[in-house]
Amino acid sequence: MRMPEGAYRPHENLVATAREKPQIWRLLLGLIVAGFVTFFAGFAMRTVLGVVSPDFQRELLNPANGEGNTPLTLLLLLFSFGFVILGIFVAARLVQQRSPLSMIGPLPLAIRQFLRVAVLVVMLGILVMILPPYDMGEPLESNLPVGIWLALLPISLLAVLTQVASEEILFRGYIQQSLAARFRSPLVWMVVPAILFGIGHYVPAQAGANAALIAVWAFGFGVMAADITARAGTLGPAIALHMINNVTAILIVSVPDSLSGLALATTPFSLSETENLRSWMLVDFGFIVVSWLAARLAIRR
Repeated sequence: MRMPEGAYRPHENLVATAREKPQIWRLLLGLIVAGFVTFFAGFAMRTVLGVVSPDFQRELLNPANGEGNTPLTLLLLLFSFGFVILGIFVAARLVQQRSPLSMIGPLPLAIRQFLRVAVLVVMLGILVMILPPYDMGEPLESNLPVGIWLALLPISLLAVLTQVASEEILFRGYIQQSLAARFRSPLVWMVVPAILFGIGHYVPAQAGANAALIAVWAFGFGVMAADITARAGTLGPAIALHMINNVTAILIVSVPDSLSGLALATTPFSLSETENLRSWMLVDFGFIVVSWLAARLAIRR
């Protein structure tokens, strides 16, 4: 995979500290450490919930409620991804002796790039909404009342930000940068994390025949997020792309099967329904590709 001369030079700003201890065993050990920290932090949270609010814990664990199909359970689920961030930060410090924030890049630059990309992608989304066609077939179903949805929106956005930041710090941060410190080829440090990202989104129990397609969609997004991270030298643009996508899918229009507790509306079809869902996914992936290209322009300003 040949890249334009110097296109990924900013990536070195992220990789430099990982390059000091580039052994692959450190990457693998770090993932184990991060897994243990995440697991035990989650276990501690569930234990505290069981003592403080047994009724809420029973509601959270009740399979009949689905996964995150009420506002409280979904907020708790999304914020629990903060334990992943904690785990990766601990692993980076203990195993690679690198500053955890070095995986994100210079914070002022990361925030500026995040805002540039987010504003541009939101503008693209508004443009898509006002252009024909004006619907996706069957009408959407109302989920949360508008007043409640607006009242929850600030904390909902923070919860989604926590979730997407954890995934970007894990895949485009710790894994991608650790691989780039050992292997110079983008075929390794772009593609391997994207494959893992796709596998993480393979959910046949929920998606049925759509599971493989969803995993391929996630792989494609992972490659684009890796590219924009390498060009930007921070995780800001990838987090922005990821967040706009998840805000749309979790807070605006969700599927009714799971993760619908904070959505304004839900689709009239489930995650496993092939015809309708695949039409939505095609449009969604096209929008992500356009957003990725726009983000590349935004970070060049």
